Amino acid sequence: MGFVLTGLGLLVLAVIMVVFNNFHPHETEEEFKALYESIAGFGLGGSSIALFGRVGGGIYTKAADVGADLVGKVEKELPEDSPKNPGTIADNVGDNVGDVAGMGADLFGSFAESTSATLVVCASINDFYLNRSALYFPVFISAFGIIVCLVTSLVAT
Repeated sequence: MGFVLTGLGLLVLAVIMVVFNNFHPHETEEEFKALYESIAGFGLGGSSIALFGRVGGGIYTKAADVGADLVGKVEKELPEDSPKNPGTIADNVGDNVGDVAGMGADLFGSFAESTSATLVVCASINDFYLNRSALYFPVFISAFGIIVCLVTSLVAT
């Protein structure tokens, strides 16, 4: 899930950069900086989506966990995760949704915020206005990080 989220986030960011660089006029240095400041909207949107992913996953997890515990432990005096408790399935689904939504949201939020902030900082440096292809460097670093994580997870497992 983490590879999918960061990979799609990287792909969308690269497409946004290519579209902005090729189809929007930015003859002056100020227009160029404003163009990359608008890419910061990607980071803000990613942070907002991550917030709702964390909250949604947490609410679903807590509701299922509390319901299963109240019915099983308190009412029927069943042990934790007993197969006799039908709420155990909802509890396990809630835990998985919370873990996937919460951790995936954290990954995407961190990735979108940090890469967009790096692009805005790079765009504000005068040398990058002259060499615009150098602005893809933060995106290449993130792509290389995904490849290293993939190789590491294959070696570790």
